[in-house]
Amino acid sequence: MIDLGGCPLSRMEKGCERRLLDFLGYSLNERDSSPGSKPTDERLLRYFDIEVRSVGGMIKPVHSLYQKISDTEFIDHWGIRKRFTGLYWDIVESPLRGASLDDLKAYPWPDGNDIDYGLIEGYAEDAKKLFTTTDFVICAEHPVYGIFEMGCWLFGFDDFLMKMATEPECVTYFFERFLDYQKKVISVYYKSLGSYIHYTSSGDDFATQNGPFFSPQMFRELIAPYFTERISHTKSFTKAAFLHHSCGSVVKLIPLLIECGVDILNPMQPRAKDMDFENIKSLYGDRLIFHGGFDTQEILPFLRQEEIEEEVCRLMNTLGAGGGYVFAAAHNIQEDVPPQNIVSMFAAAKKYGRLN
Repeated sequence: MIDLGGCPLSRMEKGCERRLLDFLGYSLNERDSSPGSKPTDERLLRYFDIEVRSVGGMIKPVHSLYQKISDTEFIDHWGIRKRFTGLYWDIVESPLRGASLDDLKAYPWPDGNDIDYGLIEGYAEDAKKLFTTTDFVICAEHPVYGIFEMGCWLFGFDDFLMKMATEPECVTYFFERFLDYQKKVISVYYKSLGSYIHYTSSGDDFATQNGPFFSPQMFRELIAPYFTERISHTKSFTKAAFLHHSCGSVVKLIPLLIECGVDILNPMQPRAKDMDFENIKSLYGDRLIFHGGFDTQEILPFLRQEEIEEEVCRLMNTLGAGGGYVFAAAHNIQEDVPPQNIVSMFAAAKKYGRLN
């Protein structure tokens, strides 16, 4: 199976998409955004014969700490201050940096019941239409952020990692509060969409380029109980498989992710340390589906089309051997990727995917 835009971790930046549409001869003023194609243009999905469509999205509380500062700066629903830096909205202030346990108890946490139910009903209608009128594989975008990433954003990466080591009671309190929010949103979201989807995404970066942010033991003690509960709660409303996204070298955490209930692992970052696809496939291929894998750091932006085809062939022969693989870029395709390289990648994926 081939994916582009089927989940929030397999898309492309808008400038890249516009150049690709122009390269293929499509008008930039006639966007096709059929149900399931947002935010990727449906014409591209059909051109590349993409089999996955996306529904749903992040659910935000109706009443929150959100505040617009300027056209390039705002405070989000959780109180995190962000600034536009040219391509992304980067965090410039974490409201809970240095917070004590008493500070956490006094913080105005968003209410998981205070959400836009009409928005979710609209998502469910899109999912039902795709499910009943097409043969696409349907992915529900995750409606909530991950517990570790939200902690890092609210406290600051350095402060939160230090708290995990020295103030576990603060971390546990935060995780319990955020899990409560997650479960309330999940209940409404997947009750509405769950019957019409084949898999759902989630995201939480547990690793850097060189290894996990924490030891497997710390993951098991502090994160796994809450991550497991989130997945279990999600699966109580849907038979959909659970995809989890984590950038970086997660190889040491893969057995624990499986224990937590992960069914599909994304993005399979090929240049991260120890991410040996042959070894990972041989060890976990009977328990995991792999999603992604095509290098966006060095190969897709910079190499020639024949080298791109060679890499696609290698991936299909390793991760795709015997099935259990969804081909996609290892993360969202960035602005520096030439459109002809994208065309070469998906053409090769279609060619070699038929051979496996």
